[in-house]
Amino acid sequence: MQAAPVRANAIPSFTDALRAIESLLMSGGQRTARRNAWTSVLEDRRRAKDRVEAERVLEAAASRS
Repeated sequence: MQAAPVRANAIPSFTDALRAIESLLMSGGQRTARRNAWTSVLEDRRRAKDRVEAERVLEAAASRS
C-alpha cells in the first residue's frame, strides 16, 4: 500500500503579510524610508548592547586591580 502524496503550501508569515499590505499602501520612497529607519533602530540597539558589554568588561577589569 502506498501513502497518498502530501501537498504542502507555505503559509505566509505575519511579517510577509504586513510587507504585502505596506507595498500596496505606500509609495516606494516611503517604504525605503521606513526600512532605513528600522535598520537604524536595530543598529542603535546593537551599539547599545555592545556598549553595555564593554562597560561590564571594564568594570570587571577595574575590580581585579
